Amino acid sequence: TRPRLAARARLLPALAAVYRAQLSRARVARIPLLFVATFQSVGIMILMRGVVDGGVEARSVVAGSSVLVVAFVALNLLAQYFGQLRASGGLDHYATLPVPPAAVVLGAAAAYASFTAPGTAVTAVVGSALFQLPMAHLWVLVAVIPLSGAALAGLGAALGLLAPRQELATLCGQLGMSAALLLGVLPAERMPAVVSYARDALPSTYGVEALARSFDSSPDWLVVCADLGVCAAVAVVSLTAATWAYRRAAVR
Repeated sequence: TRPRLAARARLLPALAAVYRAQLSRARVARIPLLFVATFQSVGIMILMRGVVDGGVEARSVVAGSSVLVVAFVALNLLAQYFGQLRASGGLDHYATLPVPPAAVVLGAAAAYASFTAPGTAVTAVVGSALFQLPMAHLWVLVAVIPLSGAALAGLGAALGLLAPRQELATLCGQLGMSAALLLGVLPAERMPAVVSYARDALPSTYGVEALARSFDSSPDWLVVCADLGVCAAVAVVSLTAATWAYRRAAVR
């Protein structure tokens, strides 16, 4: 008789196990890089303080710099991680485990996204104080961080898994973070019309817009929720694409 294989793990318990393992790994290896990401975003705001005095442009700078921390970790580092995992044969290890592919992708993405929360909050508070913006509605970060993080982490994972070489995965992650820097931090009103289309296609843009609108004295919460809804939809699409890319890379 043929030996019976172990039952395949259910999605939620497997996702929780992968999330805990990735969060523990990230806590040790990524804290210095998180400090660099936060310091980078705060430095950008200090530089922009000499160009932007306040108003709508200041809100864009603070919101874009805050979400840039998410892009640095969830997009850039996750693309590098999955690129390295694929190049080193680490995907073979996961492929031998009775773990759904979605659990591997979602667990890693959730760990990297949640790891950005402290740096994003610190950047938003420092930026608000620097540009004298109201902080009453910074609780919007509770939605902006996970939704933007999920969208960018899914994109980063897909780039890392689809890149044929580890160096290309690193390059794609760096280019994605640069796009988040240029298109997210710079005020949209100063961009050419052609560039604005690229900004609309960037997943983090809608998280930036939602956070920027929260600095109004009386935010239009319907528009904020609409931006967050678009961000959530993009997150679902990017994570689905990353799961497909994982299956594709694991069977090769």
